[in-house]
Amino acid sequence: MAGTGVFSEILDGDVYKYYHDGEWKKSSSGKTVAIVNPTTRKTQYKVQACTQEEVNKVMESAKSAQKAWAKTPLWKRAELLHKAAAILKEHKAPIAECLIKEIAKPAKDSVTEVVRSGDLVSYTAEEGVRILGEGKFLVSDSFPGNERTKYCLTSKIPLGVVLAIPPFNYPVNLAVSKIGPALIAGNSLVLKPPTQGAVSCLHMVHCFHLAGFPKGLINCVTGKGSEIGDFLTMHPGANCISFTGGDTGISISKKAAMIPLQMELGGKDACIVLEDADLDLVAANIIKGGFSYSGQRCTAIKVVLVMESVADSLVEKVKAKVAKLRVGPPEDDCDITPVVTESSANFIEGLVMDAKEKGATFCQKYKREGNLIWPVLLDNVRPDMRIAWEEPFGPILPVIRINSVEEGIHHCNASNFGLQGCVFTKDINKAVLISDAMETGTVQINSAPARGPDHFPFQGLKDSGIGSQGITNSINMMTKVKTTVINLPCPSYTMGSSGSSIRSRI
Repeated sequence: MAGTGVFSEILDGDVYKYYHDGEWKKSSSGKTVAIVNPTTRKTQYKVQACTQEEVNKVMESAKSAQKAWAKTPLWKRAELLHKAAAILKEHKAPIAECLIKEIAKPAKDSVTEVVRSGDLVSYTAEEGVRILGEGKFLVSDSFPGNERTKYCLTSKIPLGVVLAIPPFNYPVNLAVSKIGPALIAGNSLVLKPPTQGAVSCLHMVHCFHLAGFPKGLINCVTGKGSEIGDFLTMHPGANCISFTGGDTGISISKKAAMIPLQMELGGKDACIVLEDADLDLVAANIIKGGFSYSGQRCTAIKVVLVMESVADSLVEKVKAKVAKLRVGPPEDDCDITPVVTESSANFIEGLVMDAKEKGATFCQKYKREGNLIWPVLLDNVRPDMRIAWEEPFGPILPVIRINSVEEGIHHCNASNFGLQGCVFTKDINKAVLISDAMETGTVQINSAPARGPDHFPFQGLKDSGIGSQGITNSINMMTKVKTTVINLPCPSYTMGSSGSSIRSRI
């Protein structure tokens, strides 16, 4: 169970502690933040409400620990990461329990997230040893006008302190996708978990603690965003920010110092369906891509753009599959579970009511009980409806009928988002041309959008983010290039100098 056994030291009474300098601590504020179970809508957990002064101390510890960690051999960093990964997977059950109760993630998916996270950490360790173990050697005479009098050696060195802020929907996986690259690259880490998902993150951090990482290297502060959010992201001690979330990221990017930013901020992923598409394949992917985890995924299909000639057939196929989705609590491993908060449910309902008022066709009756919203496919959606453009982050999927491929591409590119998209057709030439025309970070051909496998590049255009994720890209992003130039007294060419000429010059 969560908070018991090896995890008992992270809990004080009914309040989870925060992690600083290798110890689990209570905040001096005496205040807590309640985490509400989306299913019961009652307080499930409580975490510490850390103060700004505690944030200052955490940043100081992280800065100090990073100096020593940067001198730790790569193989040793990798060894500790492998150990943390094994411990994480060993304790998948209590962490999955937290995911079920904090964010209403279905039971099977919760276990999968933890196992996937362990695999990600192990892969990061291996990849880090490979790419950080190599440098670059340049010679000066490759540039016009120069003799070979300079040898340039480059290597990748850590940035310093990385501030990692994961989202609620994958609080463990998207935390370790930042932690792993930061640590293997020689950085220290300050983690600010989301409120919903904080306890899952705390359990995950304890797995790194049990692995034996140096004190102060990994830290995790919890608290109210209104009190420590801006203080963290604007803190002069942070040398890099890796953030996954929503509009908050835009605010962070405007306030942060001149430091590297890695941000993924959501999407309105379009699914373009051509007349020659395999409609059974499309329907299956719409269900998987649009309704898994109740649509609370940045890479969920959020608008279907289907050619008019096949729209009726596709809608009927999707309707039949929606009818088979199981709706209920995450403990029962249902397909559709409660959305994360009441405010999220209210926002989704607002989009639904707007579509209803403007004449969208409801393929299912809209139904809501608390945070639980039954899946709805909205047909005949028009561009003047909010659902055509806004990201619902819920089990509501709009269908827009189009008369040309150009119309579909135009709608996709008119969005302020540009995370992912997908196109379904049997014509690979058309698929590639459409992919090139879509203004998104990734285009999936004949499959729903997805983040992963975790070593694949993952990035968004426009308001969907800054920079690129994926294990290799994250490691590179959390380093900077260091150059050393050796200046020779005379030109030197391999196999091109005689002994006498060397003696005359040295």
